[in-house]
Amino acid sequence: MSKKKQKVEETKEEKKDLIKVEEPEKPTLEQEIERKQKKNIFIFINIAILVFLIGIFSIIFALMNVTKSVIVNGVSIKGIDVSNLSMIEAKNKIEEALNIELNNSIKLSANEYETTLNTSQIEFEYNISKAVEDAYSVGRNGNIIQNNYEILKAAFLCKDIMPEYTYNKDTLNYIVDSIESKIPGLVSQATYYREGETLIITPGTDGIKVNKDKLKEEIINTIVNENAVEILQKNQPISLEIPIEQTKADAIDIEQIHKDIYTEPKDAYYEENPFKIYAEVEGVDFAISMDEAKGIIAENKEEYRIPLKITPANKTINDIGTEAFPYLISSFTTRYDASNVNRSQNLAIATSKINGTVLMPGEEFSFNQVVGKRTIEEGYKDAKIYQDGKVVDGLAGGICQISSTLYNAVVQANLEIVERRNHSFTTSYVKAGRDATVVYGVIDFKFKNTRTYPIKIEGSVNSGIAEFNIHGIKEEVEYTVDLAPVVTASIPYSTQYIPDPTLMPGQQVLVQAGGSGCKVTTYKETKLDGKLVSREIISTDTYQPMKAIIRVGP
Repeated sequence: MSKKKQKVEETKEEKKDLIKVEEPEKPTLEQEIERKQKKNIFIFINIAILVFLIGIFSIIFALMNVTKSVIVNGVSIKGIDVSNLSMIEAKNKIEEALNIELNNSIKLSANEYETTLNTSQIEFEYNISKAVEDAYSVGRNGNIIQNNYEILKAAFLCKDIMPEYTYNKDTLNYIVDSIESKIPGLVSQATYYREGETLIITPGTDGIKVNKDKLKEEIINTIVNENAVEILQKNQPISLEIPIEQTKADAIDIEQIHKDIYTEPKDAYYEENPFKIYAEVEGVDFAISMDEAKGIIAENKEEYRIPLKITPANKTINDIGTEAFPYLISSFTTRYDASNVNRSQNLAIATSKINGTVLMPGEEFSFNQVVGKRTIEEGYKDAKIYQDGKVVDGLAGGICQISSTLYNAVVQANLEIVERRNHSFTTSYVKAGRDATVVYGVIDFKFKNTRTYPIKIEGSVNSGIAEFNIHGIKEEVEYTVDLAPVVTASIPYSTQYIPDPTLMPGQQVLVQAGGSGCKVTTYKETKLDGKLVSREIISTDTYQPMKAIIRVGP
């Protein structure tokens, strides 16, 4: 090997030795553990300091907010900002805003029918005090961390509190039922009534039906979703379309009708200790076979007549004696114009159908079933009725005076009202809130004998006075009952001018006098020995104004 090459090799060896010398030694396991422990201690100390600082900040932040007697930032009630307000200030602000909402009206419409509903009619109320308490409690009900979280969340994301609310469900149900009965074009189901020894069946007609559950839900949602600012800007009622559905009338179920009317004859009798009276029952059955009856209703007619076989009872209540109904429970009268022969005859016919009716305990009375269909064949005449905002002639005009007179006698007898509707307009024979309108096949007046013993209804129409007396047996505790209508609002009437070229220039002729409408809440007052025992709302009615109609010359 040459000297030069040998020298290079020696140089390389020296460098390797040098590198080996400079290479650091690896830490031992004990040294590595000690290093990690120091690092963890350093991290723990930093976290502890951070937690301590956060805790101090939270305490200071919480104390700053807790010591304030106002609602924290970002909190609102039903969209109304109540930040930095005291509870009293917030309550006053919310009451003022929500009163605007609750005084607004909802305009309900379907087809050509329109009516308005005010929240006061259903006694709608917000629990404002509870809502303000909930607003004030934001950031105050938990621990420091929870409170701070709620405060920061409200400040950055906002928190809106919806107040709890209450309303009178029974009144809303009654109003919705009343609305349904007044909408034109309602579906009518098949009806039937007995006339002597004939069963008269009227087929139903297709029409519309109100989705009452949906309407009630939409009314409440509309009230709850109202906004006071928007109401002030619009300055008009909120419009709501009444949900209606096209509905087909049910087919006549002749077999079910037969089951409903079929009865075996029973004699009247009474028992003593305790005293009970059982009215006689006539035997009723079809005088023809079921196949023949089905053949009759298979024809396309406006009315079907089924002959009946009537088997009278051998002994009636009247045969028992006067002890059956010794006590006059109630009596009510109304006045009518006896010189109006047609109307007087209508009143007399309807009253004669009701006179002598006996209702057993729990038995229900239907005006339309007892009085039957009002026809020319029955002797009814044309007389004045309300129609489309006008007074016009109509068959059996005046019948509603009989149903209204009976209604008041029934209320005073403390019987249960099952179905009753007010007129579209006020009447002359009873005060608003005391009337009960009827329309055959559409609107009925029904009540139930809720007394312990049977009752007997006596009616008369004579010398300008229509009267109903209800007789029975005195209860162990006998209450005095009456109606107390209260007018809550007046609705002004409008005037319609009709050009009439036959009149002199500027001449005016009054065709129909106008009359204001009103809203009435009627209370049922129950007294015992002259002292008021209870006072409850029995109806909430709206009567439309009667427009004035005037013909004017050119």
